[in-house]
This record gives sequence, C-alpha cells and structure tokens, in this order.
Amino acid sequence: MSLENPVVMGILNATPDSFYEGHLDKGLPGILHIAQKMIEEGAGIIDIGGQSTRPGSKRIDADEELKRVLPVIESIHKNFPHTIISIDTYHSKVAKEAVHAGAHMVNDISAGTMDEQMITTVAALKNVPYICMHIKGTPQNMQEHALYKDLVKEVLDFFILKCEECRLAGINDVIIDPGFGFAKTIDHNFTLLKNLRVFEMLNRPILAGLSRKATVYKTLGITAAEALNGTTVLNTIALMNGANILRVHDVKEASEAVELVNAYKKA
Repeated sequence: MSLENPVVMGILNATPDSFYEGHLDKGLPGILHIAQKMIEEGAGIIDIGGQSTRPGSKRIDADEELKRVLPVIESIHKNFPHTIISIDTYHSKVAKEAVHAGAHMVNDISAGTMDEQMITTVAALKNVPYICMHIKGTPQNMQEHALYKDLVKEVLDFFILKCEECRLAGINDVIIDPGFGFAKTIDHNFTLLKNLRVFEMLNRPILAGLSRKATVYKTLGITAAEALNGTTVLNTIALMNGANILRVHDVKEASEAVELVNAYKKA
C-alpha cells in the first residue's frame, strides 16, 4: 500500500461494548454489509477489533477475542480479497492467528507493553506492518497516567525508542499512532494534534485516531452520536498536519476530507 495519499481506515468493532458502536450483535451477514459499505465509501483498510479499549473497559483474554474476530476476518478476506485487513489487538496470540486467517497488518494500542511477545511475534510474521501506539498504563487505568512534563517530547522519545526496538526485532514497516485519548487529557490531545508534524522526523507514517472521541464531544458539549461534524473538522486538521491514515467510524466523510485536502494542497 502506498501512503503517498492519505488512506482511510474503517473501524469494525466485533464487540458488544465499544464506546460508540459495537457490531457483534449484527451477526456475520450484518458485519459483512458494514464492511462492504466502508469499502464502497473509500476505506483502504478495515480495522477489526475484538474488545473495547475505551477508558475503564473490561479486559478479555486472547481466546475470547479470537472467537469474536476470526470469523469476521475470514469472511471479509473471502468476500473482499483485495481489501487490506488490520487486526486491532494487544495479544500476540491474536495477532498471529489473525494474520494466518487473512489479516495483513497489526494495530497494537500497547506498542508491545501489554504482551512482551508481541513485537517478536509480528517480526516473525515477515513483512507485516505494525501500528505502534503511544499509551501509558492500560485502558483500565490509563487516565490515571495522563501526567507529562513535556508531552510532545515524551511521546516523541517513546517512538524513537520503540521504532528502534521494532527495527532490531526485524519489523520493517512501522506506523506510529500518538494515541489520542489514551492517557491524554483533552488539552493533551489538542497539543498533539497541533504538533503532529513533529513526528515526521521519524520518517514513519502517522495514524490519527480522533473519530467521535471525547475530545470532540466533550469540547462541543454533545454526545458521541452527534460528533460526526466535529470529527471531520479534527480529521481535516490532522491531514493538514501530516496524518497519513485516518482511523474512523464514518468512512464516507473521512474520504471526502482526504479528497478535499488533496485538492487544496495541489492548488
């Protein structure tokens, strides 16, 4: 995949308890319909996750996660063979089995900190891109760790060390995700967004995951269900500041933002 032009990653939650929208209750035909709609609207990647990582979410084990995600991955891979599938997990066992089932890349919110086997596992899968996100703590306690002396420098230093760890392990393609909302306050999120271009010095693609998060709806005094317009505004800012991948619930609107920003930059 070329990231010369920004790519939209559609979120497909094979969970019953995601903060905005879970898809598990729709059954496999319903999930396939959602995937098809995302692809038709311009998603270059479908990101499949089997457990919620919202603040305070309940953690499930790898086996339960596999029961949720493997049928979805296999079905999407069979029905849409040219679509790139990402597995959203921090379990190395899930990452490995998901790739064998048809996933093409691994999206790990913990950057290997919640499973010490993750980085070596991804490296052993050979040429599987690894999305490496910044977080402190776990989804259950991360907001207790939202303390920084110099936020941008600390996140940048984290990625310098993590990218080197991945390189030494043998992972060739690393994508960095600043982790909006993960051990970050709303002010922290806006600071990261404003300084997103700082991370270009790492020469790695940058993923922005701002879709319908509290930064949008709490700032505007609305609900997550009402946060589409605000999400599009922040996605546009992210694109202007160097984001290569937008991870979103609403593919059509994000694809339009990419198209318009591309046209603006070419003018």
